Amino acid sequence: MSSPTESRLTRTSAATAYTRTGFGSTRSTRSTTDLAVRGVQGWRRLRRTAARVARAVADTVSPAGWVVVGVALAGLVCGLGFGWLEFAVAGGAALLLLALSVPFLFGARAYEVTLRLAHDRVVAGTPVEGALVVSNVGRRTALPGRVDLPVGEGLVDVHVPLLRPGHDISETVVIPTLRRGVITIGPARTVRGDPLGILTREATWQETHTLYVHPVTTALRSTATGLIRDLEGSPSRRIVDADFSFHALRPYVPGDSPRQIHWKSTAKTGAMMVRQYEETRRSRMILVLGLGGDEYADDDEFELAVSATASIGVRGIRDGRDVDVVAGAEIPEFARNRMRTFRTLTTISSRTLLDDLAGIDRGENPSPLRDVATLASGRHPDASIAFLVCGSTLTPAQLQSAALAFGSEVAVIALVCAPTATPGIRRLGGMTVVSIGLLDDLRQLLAKGGKS
Repeated sequence: MSSPTESRLTRTSAATAYTRTGFGSTRSTRSTTDLAVRGVQGWRRLRRTAARVARAVADTVSPAGWVVVGVALAGLVCGLGFGWLEFAVAGGAALLLLALSVPFLFGARAYEVTLRLAHDRVVAGTPVEGALVVSNVGRRTALPGRVDLPVGEGLVDVHVPLLRPGHDISETVVIPTLRRGVITIGPARTVRGDPLGILTREATWQETHTLYVHPVTTALRSTATGLIRDLEGSPSRRIVDADFSFHALRPYVPGDSPRQIHWKSTAKTGAMMVRQYEETRRSRMILVLGLGGDEYADDDEFELAVSATASIGVRGIRDGRDVDVVAGAEIPEFARNRMRTFRTLTTISSRTLLDDLAGIDRGENPSPLRDVATLASGRHPDASIAFLVCGSTLTPAQLQSAALAFGSEVAVIALVCAPTATPGIRRLGGMTVVSIGLLDDLRQLLAKGGKS
């Protein structure tokens, strides 16, 4: 009778023998499996290679080239198959054209393309000049070609003549900047092909440039003078227990700080008296720019509003104020009645503000002016003055509704921008309404002061 240990060894040996027998297949089976796997892998590689070749041919042969290919095939088949001499001559001529077009494709990567811009930030209306330098970095003479340079939604074509190795040409490219915006320049593409346009080959460089076309601004006087100073200079009606501007004395109540006790008055009256102060206004300015399509009559009004916002914001930043510029952000259609959001522009410096304003535009479903004003006032409760910048389509009731988003301690100015409006300043409830027809009107009205 065998022991349990011997039984386990016997079962283990049997299992091992069974395992070896199970994986021990014949050589013919393994060979068949390897051939099948290699065949599938080879077919996949062949299919990928064929797809790359097909794409390369499709990118190289132009529509006119496909016509020549069709003429060559039809002419040679009909001419040689049926003995039609005319078809054979036409097919041979088309085939010769294809053969002569091939050498023009060589050297597409022999070029080195560099674009140098004189400025990367300009004011709208100031054209920018750039130098497009094309160098032959190859070891052979490069045949004539063309360089396509995308400029925004446009395209600039530069002809490249025959270039010997180590030589280059420089072409001046003038970029129009008639309108504010952010223009992407590049990437440049070199296009090589035959004079008839049968075959073409392109090479693309990855270098791109971003050109910021800033809005037109006007130089404003310091915000410490004029209308802004008059509105901010009104006394604050909020009484606090600690600040700089003394207001009055009141009886002591439990919880008051001992540091606020006025000891001379306490000695005279025999009752403890503490100081009260008027809250000091902080120099924080908020500019709310409307982006709704229904808040402007046309594009001219919107461009005037952007320029006015830029002018006031730049002046405030240079005066050392805390400036916040906000605008309505786009709302998805499904959440239009349930969502409010806004966008804060970068005001670290005047350049960052102008960069953001260069790319801003009206949206399809942005938050309306009142909602943006409400969100901005909640984010910055310490504001001292707020500008509501909009077009001529908003009614006085809508302007007053947006102004009510700010507290009574905030001086609110509604800046209505309309090229057809008569410039002037008027009061609308507790709000000041400034109407401008030209950007220069803004400078003149803000400089006059609140008595105008």
